[in-house]
Amino acid sequence: MRTAHTPIENDFTRFTFEHEESDYPVYRSGTGPGILIIHELPGMLFETIVFARRLRDAGFTVYMPLFFGPPGRRFSGPATAAYSLRLCVSREFYLFQREQTSPIVEWLKALCRLAHSECGGPGVGAIGMCLTGGFALPMLVEPSMLAPVLSQPSMPACTFARGADKLSCARALDCSPEDLEVAKRRVADENLTIPGFKFSHDRLAPDARFDRLREEFGEAFVPFVIDSGPGNAQDYPETSHAVFSAHYSHKPGTPTREAFDRLLAFYQERLVANS
Repeated sequence: MRTAHTPIENDFTRFTFEHEESDYPVYRSGTGPGILIIHELPGMLFETIVFARRLRDAGFTVYMPLFFGPPGRRFSGPATAAYSLRLCVSREFYLFQREQTSPIVEWLKALCRLAHSECGGPGVGAIGMCLTGGFALPMLVEPSMLAPVLSQPSMPACTFARGADKLSCARALDCSPEDLEVAKRRVADENLTIPGFKFSHDRLAPDARFDRLREEFGEAFVPFVIDSGPGNAQDYPETSHAVFSAHYSHKPGTPTREAFDRLLAFYQERLVANS
């Protein structure tokens, strides 16, 4: 698509959003219901911007906070490692704490309120990826959040866990027990659903975490798992991870394209059909 190579400054408005003691730049574009796209490591990738444009062109207003790094960079192992080390001492992002909500979620909930006030409609959506993959779950504490999506949720990280502790970590959520109970209550009372996306052999987003989400939310958690095991039909390597960005293909008939089509249908049902 032509806009894939357009600098983000050409078709997005940049503003700084402040809430309490935190402020971050946000890139906004489009018309229609609001969707927060929360980028992964090592930042707002070129492919993440292309993803945002696809949602915008489908009739949504996208809001993309920038937490670290310049927008539009390509995936880089060294950059990922550098930001991972920086986040280890961050006060706003919890990489290893289990059953805890990262403080940055409070800022994101405030951004949800802004997006809803600007865009109208029944509410807003959000998608987190990798580092932020689980953030949409505690964001359900915010009443305007109607369409949360979890893509390859990778926190808490299980880098140093071993044995039984590794399984315990793989099942853990980056969401406090209190926020989890609010999310479960809203899902039950308001008939909400929570889509989840991942590659089958992604070690950063373990199967046990999806198992836990099924246990907590039952049929309201709707997983879409792309086969990346040995001999898979698409020749995905076992290291495939980023469903909608670095490892995405928009070619019709591919599993990642099917994932996008399902995501788009979910947002249209929740945020457009009910408006």
